[in-house]
Amino acid sequence: MIDEQSLGHPGDDPNGPLALVLGCTFGLETFQPAAAIMQVAPRSEPSLSIRRERWDTSAYHHSYVDHYGNRCERFELAPGVTQVNYDVHVVLARPGDVIEPHAPETPAPALPDDVLSFVMPSRFCLPDELGHEAWQKFGDLAPGWGRVQAIVDYVHNHLEFVPGASNPWTTAADAYRAGQGVCRDFAHLGITFCRALNIPARYVFGYIPGIGPGALDEPMDFAAWFEAYLDGRWHTFDPRNNTPRVGRVVVGRGRDAVDVALITSFGPLTLTSFEVRADRDAPSV
Repeated sequence: MIDEQSLGHPGDDPNGPLALVLGCTFGLETFQPAAAIMQVAPRSEPSLSIRRERWDTSAYHHSYVDHYGNRCERFELAPGVTQVNYDVHVVLARPGDVIEPHAPETPAPALPDDVLSFVMPSRFCLPDELGHEAWQKFGDLAPGWGRVQAIVDYVHNHLEFVPGASNPWTTAADAYRAGQGVCRDFAHLGITFCRALNIPARYVFGYIPGIGPGALDEPMDFAAWFEAYLDGRWHTFDPRNNTPRVGRVVVGRGRDAVDVALITSFGPLTLTSFEVRADRDAPSV
């Protein structure tokens, strides 16, 4: 059990426990019966404990875990407007990003079978299309953490963050040529360059509270980053922020945004309202 008195302010100790309250609210409208899948609940992680969570909606729903290990919620929606509210209180045992600058790459012949799919092209990440650019820009760099960080630095500087600059069909190659995008485009491009160099990389989606060093002064939203496989383990990299953050909470992982969609609908569905919440939790009394 974690002592409530040990839950300090973020930034005091990025390696100490941090209590957060997270959640989101959706307004959904359909003119006929429809179904939907939402991915907004934190993924089960060894370093995360859930104190309590609650769904508040009139729609019938149930949870399941997909083949990537992500927690999903299935909804049956009646015609009209439905509001879905989700809240969860969690504690992160190790809230700060971990930096391991000496982590080496794993040569392709030595990669485990279960990570090989994260070297292959996927719907939005196209190492075959941007392979020449990747090798031209990063091929001469020493393999390892430093080369992945060079990719992150390049993507961070090459893309301009512009809300609404991309759409659900924008690929990493599209964003690269446009020079702008949102956080998912930053992640897709970083993943694409890594895969082109035979570095396994996977898409990550979740909450980043606006607290601690590196916090951005902008409306709260879900965030996307990626993980690269180095030295036999997965490591966090974030081309959009490009600075260590405190309080990342993973919702899902996959090959790209297709596997970790916020909402997947079956039938016509309109998003009429949307809010995301992520902040420090108050101690229990």
